[in-house]
Amino acid sequence: METDPEPVADSATNPWRWFAIDVVCVLVFALVGMLSHGSPLSGYPGTAWPFVVGLVVAWIIPGTRDVPTILWPTGVVVWAVTTVVGLALRWATGGGVSGAFPVVTAVVLAILLIGWRVVPTVLQRRHERRAHYL
Repeated sequence: METDPEPVADSATNPWRWFAIDVVCVLVFALVGMLSHGSPLSGYPGTAWPFVVGLVVAWIIPGTRDVPTILWPTGVVVWAVTTVVGLALRWATGGGVSGAFPVVTAVVLAILLIGWRVVPTVLQRRHERRAHYL
């Protein structure tokens, strides 16, 4: 007899795996940005750290770890805080934030940090529909 998988909403019992996904998203953002501009990878830590700090700040906010896989408010809060804090730290430490960089940063981080949360949301809804019909 096959058992149903654990509902995604119950995933808050181990938020570290979801935090790890967010970290990977931020690190991929920094790496792809550097590669697309032909920047030397020796500067990778300096490019990534402001956004990693922003992500940590986002995850410290009360409620973020309670239901880390939902789009609203968690995904939006994590994205917004990571973006704003990351850009502010980058600016404060002399990093470039001119031109389209803030807009590109916001869009790419939204795709990554909010986008992956679509998958658990879809899986949760599918699970709820299946449970409703059984």
